[in-house]
Amino acid sequence: MPSRNLLRVLSRLPQQNRSFISKRFLSVSRSTSSKTLFFNRQRIPIEAGQAIHETRPNLIKFGDLTPGISSIEYHERRAKLMAQVPVKSCVIIPGSDVKYASGAVFYPFQQDNDFFYLTGWNEPNSLLVLEKDEDHKFKFYLFIQPKDEFAEKWEGFRTGFDGATEIFNADEAFNISSADLMLSKILKRNSTIWIDQKNPNLKPSIKSIIDDNSSSLKIIRNYKNLVAQMRKIKSLAEIAVMRRAGQISGKSYNQAFAKRIRNERTLASFLEYNFISGGCDGNAYIPVVATGENALCIHYTRNDDVMYDDEMVLVDASGALGGYCSDISRTWPVGGQFSDAQKDLYQAVLNVQKQCIELCKESNQLSLHDIHEKSMKFMKMELKNLGLLNITNWDVERLYPHYIGHNLGLDVHDVPEVSRRELLKEGQVITIEPGIYIPDDAQFPDYFRNVGIRIEDDIAIGKDTYTNLTVEAVKEIIDLQAIMERGETLSPFEGDVVSPLNEM
Repeated sequence: MPSRNLLRVLSRLPQQNRSFISKRFLSVSRSTSSKTLFFNRQRIPIEAGQAIHETRPNLIKFGDLTPGISSIEYHERRAKLMAQVPVKSCVIIPGSDVKYASGAVFYPFQQDNDFFYLTGWNEPNSLLVLEKDEDHKFKFYLFIQPKDEFAEKWEGFRTGFDGATEIFNADEAFNISSADLMLSKILKRNSTIWIDQKNPNLKPSIKSIIDDNSSSLKIIRNYKNLVAQMRKIKSLAEIAVMRRAGQISGKSYNQAFAKRIRNERTLASFLEYNFISGGCDGNAYIPVVATGENALCIHYTRNDDVMYDDEMVLVDASGALGGYCSDISRTWPVGGQFSDAQKDLYQAVLNVQKQCIELCKESNQLSLHDIHEKSMKFMKMELKNLGLLNITNWDVERLYPHYIGHNLGLDVHDVPEVSRRELLKEGQVITIEPGIYIPDDAQFPDYFRNVGIRIEDDIAIGKDTYTNLTVEAVKEIIDLQAIMERGETLSPFEGDVVSPLNEM
């Protein structure tokens, strides 16, 4: 089995270090009545450029390479990809680099998601190469930054070549500075090159090497569609991670409903704090916190306005865990009680969402586009019942201008290469998020104007059923008003969670 894990690294350590490590794992913590009691930390002689079980057992379980995803699953993903390409093929995927805002001020690092999906590797300035020989066997190469004492003092630990092979199971690891030379050798013995030539991380020198080799009767193909079809269908492990992110995020919303927060930025910060405190890594995307007429802008992200009692606030925010995103939208009255007009509009959107969620089963033989088309019909009926389409020349497309949803996974809008017209399959995770946006237009009654409502949940497709991954975030009017009136939720929120996946 190619999953060597870190046991081989540990076996090379002196005996006293090995016994020291095993003692450390046995005594680092113990659970009593769901409370974790901590002993003095004992450092182990292992350095890595990202969290691994041996250095962060609170985040990653034994056998997992990243939160919730095992080393074996990463190997199986690579094997599945290489089973789809002909012999004498190589797949080349560059990782992301650190991006800078200005001078030495850098943005949080975001790995190329195809690269991450196939490796779990989360360090910058790296290159993945997979090569399939004439015997139908494949090799996994990582080109990475080497260990460097000076650089690591400033930037943090690097995993290095030994870690790349022993922890991440690369067959061989090379210095990224040697990628040009090594890649030339690899390309010469292969007939088909799989690469995304539009990838912004593709360095000019590597692109030049590929162009030079393509002239000698090489076939160049794009790996994106192959990987997208794999990423579209989530494993049980992936769904479990997304479920946990959705659960934490949903409970965080309930905490927000209970607070009488008076400005958008505070609400955005409160949610992010709860996402992280509950066990997520942070926001899955830049949040939308839009009060009153601000909600008429679908992607309003300024989040700098005050909130008034007679308005509703539309929030599109959620947490991510282990690279996997959740995506939730909720809308509620700032003052704690829906007015009659707000209640009517909100219930109309909720009715549409519920009907669309019931369609999210593989046995229904529907595509995401089919569900969108049905959502338009459902919304038209709801708006007719409210009299809105009878008194205006506005049509439903102008009041509900966005799509019903999208695929969800390592990206918030995941695998855009997958057509919305493909039939939904078991294991796919999509969002269902109908909305209604009434402008300040004299054609509408004044009590309906300047209101934007969106309700969004994450749905895992089953054969004859579905799973709502974000069900904890309440959305029924009676439940929302009850929480806002009490100023607290009925279920406690466990903050400062140490082991989010182990708590499932």
